[in-house]
Amino acid sequence: MQHSDPWPEAAPSPPPPLRLLVADDNPVVRAGLTALLSGREDTTVVAEAADGREAYEAAVRHRPDVILLDVRMPGVDGISALPHLVRLAPVMMLTYSHETETVREALRLGAGGYLVHGEFTTEQLVRAVRDVREGRPHVTPGAAKALLTALRVDADAHVEPQVPQFLGKSEPQVLSQLQSSMPQSFRSSFRLSTREAEIMDLIASGMTNQQIAAACFISEKTVKNHINRIFAKLQTTTRSQAAAKWLGVA
Repeated sequence: MQHSDPWPEAAPSPPPPLRLLVADDNPVVRAGLTALLSGREDTTVVAEAADGREAYEAAVRHRPDVILLDVRMPGVDGISALPHLVRLAPVMMLTYSHETETVREALRLGAGGYLVHGEFTTEQLVRAVRDVREGRPHVTPGAAKALLTALRVDADAHVEPQVPQFLGKSEPQVLSQLQSSMPQSFRSSFRLSTREAEIMDLIASGMTNQQIAAACFISEKTVKNHINRIFAKLQTTTRSQAAAKWLGVA
């Protein structure tokens, strides 16, 4: 006859909620985020701030797990405060701004993610916060598109197409037209799909599979499958070889 265990194992207690700091000059946005994130078991807002200076002071005082930071704020803005805040906690930009230079500068200065309002659900926001806390970047489509646009501009700026010898001493205008159209036709010869070209841009920028997965909202396994097809089409076996071909420097 079996006897039940008089001392059953206690169920594991849930992890403590992530402690968040919300920095945004719009009181309605702050209140909305605070209500949204404090009404859950896995997140809570421990402090609010209306500009970068307040955010820094609050971060020093409360030591949050993650800082949600707006870009444009009066006084000290988010970009100015960012280098100081990332020394205290992981920072995720949470803003309406998705200008190319702003996105690039935020990520360059250490932001762990860049979310544009209106491009995520509550569950996606919470998942992004947790991932940023663990060092996994998150970028919503609007920010990713801005990054890709910048990468393509940079890549085209570094491509110097060779003018075919048969053109001889053509008129400068003709040569200019040829050079401006070659990067696009050069890349189209690889026959990458739109998604493959997007991922190839991110590979060329130095992103890891994990970062690409976050930027494109797909799994790492899907990223690997795309990369295998890209390598086959570019007839390469490494990321560096593929990037060199894609940028026209191989």
